[in-house]
Amino acid sequence: METKPDAASVALVDGGSVLLVRRARPPAQGLWTLPGGRLEPGETAEECAAREIGEELGLRVARLRPVTQLSVGEARKYRLQVYVTATFEGDVTPSEEIADWRWVPPDAPGELATTPGLGPVLARAMAIAGRR
Repeated sequence: METKPDAASVALVDGGSVLLVRRARPPAQGLWTLPGGRLEPGETAEECAAREIGEELGLRVARLRPVTQLSVGEARKYRLQVYVTATFEGDVTPSEEIADWRWVPPDAPGELATTPGLGPVLARAMAIAGRR
């Protein structure tokens, strides 16, 4: 039985690329990762994922598919539900939480300072999205 998540993130897929963000604030400040954040009271992980993408990037998402759950943070404090979608609209307009963003091939994160274990998560997300 999986533990109920208290955070969510989304792999946004466009063709053969995924959108990564460099965090401007803790946790993971300065590292490249998937956009997302913590659940608010009464919110499901999927609702959180959609809200965070809207707040952090100004995009609207649909058809979120679950990828995996991870324990993340110091002392594995948070249970993160990762989703993937290729269905989104809008223009990327990053909030102050995002220091930088870029579309990258899913096998390129090795060139960036990323959050731990991001490579396998991206590979799984791309497989679920039917891109690998």
